Amino acid sequence: MKKKIAIVPGSFDPITYGHIDIIKRSVELFDEVIVAILVNPDKKYLFTLEERFEMIERSIKNIKNVRVDSFSGLLVNYAKSVGSNVIVRGLRAVSDFEYEMQLTFMNKALDENIETFYMMASKQYSFISSSIVKGVSGFGADLSKFVPKNVEEKLEMKMKERE
Repeated sequence: MKKKIAIVPGSFDPITYGHIDIIKRSVELFDEVIVAILVNPDKKYLFTLEERFEMIERSIKNIKNVRVDSFSGLLVNYAKSVGSNVIVRGLRAVSDFEYEMQLTFMNKALDENIETFYMMASKQYSFISSSIVKGVSGFGADLSKFVPKNVEEKLEMKMKERE
């Protein structure tokens, strides 16, 4: 039987407990999960690709059957290159759904074999986003409920560098 590989794509700038929740739940459903970091040259990231890669690896090191990779270009092309036709996306609110639906229809138009699975964020993570975490981190907020310790430390260092 063919191994079912799922891709959890995103910027992960930085990874949050919401992302990790989706990854953990995906591992329960698929044989292998690839956390695929998007490299978009048009987007300004707080963390470099290397920093994001390292934070993710440290944050998910105890989760079996998951690996971290990066890609640029079309997600459907990346999926094909790793032998996957499954994309897993987390949804926090109805507002996420509209955007995600557009992406899903575009991916399906580009490759009819691509299937997208939506997972509702667990209630305790439904308001967390990387953007919000970055926003409050600059004000010395306690981030321990939102991101792993290694990410919290990296955020603190980044904010000090910006001062």
